[in-house]
Order: sequence, then structure tokens, then C-alpha cells
Amino acid sequence: MGRDYRGVYPFVELEDTIEIEEIVSIHYFEYAKDFVFNGEKHNFWEFLYVDKGQAEVMADTEGYKLEEGDIIFHKPNEFHSVWANGKIAPNLIVMSFVCNSPAMEFFENKILRIETNEEKNILARIIEERLITFDTALYEPISENRIKENSLIGSQQLIRLYLELFLIILIRNNTFIKNEERISLITRQRVEDDLLNRIIAYMKENIDKNLMMDDFCYEFAISRTQLKTIFKEKLDTSVMQYFRQLKMEKAKDLIREEKYNFSEIADILGFSSVNYFSQSFKRVVGMNPSQYAASVKGKINLR
Repeated sequence: MGRDYRGVYPFVELEDTIEIEEIVSIHYFEYAKDFVFNGEKHNFWEFLYVDKGQAEVMADTEGYKLEEGDIIFHKPNEFHSVWANGKIAPNLIVMSFVCNSPAMEFFENKILRIETNEEKNILARIIEERLITFDTALYEPISENRIKENSLIGSQQLIRLYLELFLIILIRNNTFIKNEERISLITRQRVEDDLLNRIIAYMKENIDKNLMMDDFCYEFAISRTQLKTIFKEKLDTSVMQYFRQLKMEKAKDLIREEKYNFSEIADILGFSSVNYFSQSFKRVVGMNPSQYAASVKGKINLR
């Protein structure tokens, strides 16, 4: 048995400033100039680096225009989307990973600038090891069942070590840009307009459902605050008021068609009872369904 030298030599337990627990994705994308990714959010970190060209990014409620060499970090559960500006085709590195180290707070709400060959070389090594390790193209997802059987020894560990090194170097170099320099109101408006149109289309497709705020937040990976703000600023109404308005417009169409009675219409539109439907209809339209059906307005296609 070997001797225990702990009482003889001064052993030092090394501190882990950044500790990557899991790798979720490693991509190198070469997008067309009209590429659009509508957005998502997830409970792990992600960064996007512009290797070539330009990209427009939405992070929660703010829009940014990124230049070549910029890198933006999305903290866990931050909604984010990205698209090309229609003029310049971008090349992007996107990595996502699980890391709960306190030092990651440095990257929250920051855009940084990659200026040294040291940082670029580390990124290149990560991509190289990714190709050595996984049997998928750079634009495809990685997974445990796609690990190459003949991958070089230590390739998986090197991915983690290079990523940890990359993050530590970024903190040391501290080359962050004031986010105000990259804020783009046009970007924000474009994302919000697109999101609003998709939400309204979703409402119309599910007019028969009893959808609530949380349903929209889940479907479009958006916070309640952001959802409320978009509808208030763009339409001067609330999400649920707008959805109820769409239901009542559909109800008026069904009443004019005279194919269904009021109970059937209530059921078609997802109301729990005909009484609740009638109350909601009167609140929005100003008259109950019977009064509307008997009115001149109810007999013509008038909005």
C-alpha cells in the first residue's frame, strides 16, 4: 500500500471558477441573408458568436444588431431569437450548456467583443473537437448516441475544458460592449410585430379553445410581462380582451349564418355554458345574442 503523504506535503485543493456540467449543443451555421429563427427559451446557458457578417438578435424585450466579432450570452430562461438582416449572410457559432457556477453572472445581459487570436483559437478548437467527437454535421444536433466509436481519446473532456477556458479568458479580458451601442429599435419592432402576428394567428386557429395567458406564454416561450406589453403597446388592449373580441367576431359570423343555435355556438367557441357565452357577448358587443340576431346589424356582414 502507498504511503499517505498528506501530513508531509502541502496538498492544495484547486478551485473551479467555471464548471461545465453538460453540453447541450455546438453548432456552426452558415445562414442565408434572409434566415429567420423565431425564438425559444430554455433553462440553460447559450451564446451566439458572429464569425462573419451581421445578425439581429432579440433578448427578452430588447433588440440588438451584432457585428462580426460580437458574442452575446443568453442566460437561462431568457427568450431569444435571431435572424439575418436581409443584406449580409452571417456565419454563427451557437453553443448551449449547463453551468451553475456563480462566475457566470458576469455574462448576464452582456455583449462582448472577441478581439484576440487566443479567444478565436479556443473557439476553433471546440469546433474541431466537436467534429472529432460526434458523427453529425455542424448544423445538426449532438447526442450521446451520435458519439463516434473511434473518436480520439479525451475528445469529450477537451470540449468541456476548452469551453471552460474560453469563458474564463472572456472574464479576464473583460471586453464587453455597452449594450446601448448595439440596441436596435428596428430589430425590436420587427420581432414584436412578427410575434404579435403569430400569436393572433394562433388565437384564430384555436378560437374553440379556452386558452389562458399561461397557454400563450408557453406556446411562444415568452414572459407574461412581455406578452402584456406587446398587446398594450401595439393594440392598446390586453391579451385576453383581444382573444375574447376574436371569439365574439366569430360568434357574430355564426349567428348570421343561422346554422347553429346559441348553445351550439357557445360550445363551438369553448364556453362552459350558454349563459356565460351570452354574458360575454353582451359585454363585448353591447347586446345579447338574441338582440344581435334580431337587429339589422345581425342580418348583414357589418363589422
